[in-house]
Amino acid sequence: MWMRSAIRGLLAAQCLLALAACQAPVDRETLSVDPAVQVSRANGRSVFWAGGCASCHAGVGTLSTKAPELGGGQDMQTPFGVFRAPNISPDTTDGIGGWTLATFDRAMRQGISPDGRAYYPAFPYDSYTRMTDGDIADLFAYLQSLPAVSGDVENSAPAFPANLSVAAQTWRRLYLRPGPVVDLADAGPEVAQGQYLVEGPGHCGTCHTPRTPLGGPRLGDWLGGAEMLDGTGLAPNLTPHEDGLGDWTLDEIVEALHPLDAGESYEGMAAARIDLAFLPEGDLLAIAAYLKALPPVAAAP
Repeated sequence: MWMRSAIRGLLAAQCLLALAACQAPVDRETLSVDPAVQVSRANGRSVFWAGGCASCHAGVGTLSTKAPELGGGQDMQTPFGVFRAPNISPDTTDGIGGWTLATFDRAMRQGISPDGRAYYPAFPYDSYTRMTDGDIADLFAYLQSLPAVSGDVENSAPAFPANLSVAAQTWRRLYLRPGPVVDLADAGPEVAQGQYLVEGPGHCGTCHTPRTPLGGPRLGDWLGGAEMLDGTGLAPNLTPHEDGLGDWTLDEIVEALHPLDAGESYEGMAAARIDLAFLPEGDLLAIAAYLKALPPVAAAP
């Protein structure tokens, strides 16, 4: 087992180094949000819960649905190392209080930090890249209205070969793909809304889509179910295959998106259900309609 892991790591390192030699420098200047766009903090709050931001960035035991304290610190144990959610509160020293909208947009939709480095994909910017200008601006405005939390977060500890200087940049070049994952252009507005929520802010593919040896999503098996990155279990198949939601009705899917009970712990899919409770019922119906409109994919072996 150890030998197989070591061989996979060496092969992945060779691939990363070879691919990095072909990569262009990271573009730090491409921006798309109009700084004059009118913002809505109310919509930003909805986007915040659709994206499940608190499930990673609220410190342990500090979740408040009225004014989340986003001091970060949650650990994500993965085969690629330990990644820690940063402070995204409006603290000007330790959080994002000193960021501009352009800086925030670059992070969210391009995966680039304020100092020009590519983020590790534990931050699902490859999903957020599909978010609209308005939702990015509204989310930023909402985050800036929350309590400032002081305290920096310990650095992440990526393992080899993810700790190579070229790793995050190469991953970004390989897997950052704006635009819809699935072509459902003729499916209607309800499915389109569900597609936006699932493929964009909801980043459902982060858990429910199998990954390549380099950690990128296998888009041909989109939402076909996968082992959780932290090794805690399996994220189920969400496509209308018999292995997934094939015989589920829309109402049954919507019901499954609601919290099971008031005592659910705020982690994993339980946290996602708590977050989705802040969305209007129409959004949950749209998510269900999108899932039923997907091409069926058999669960990964």
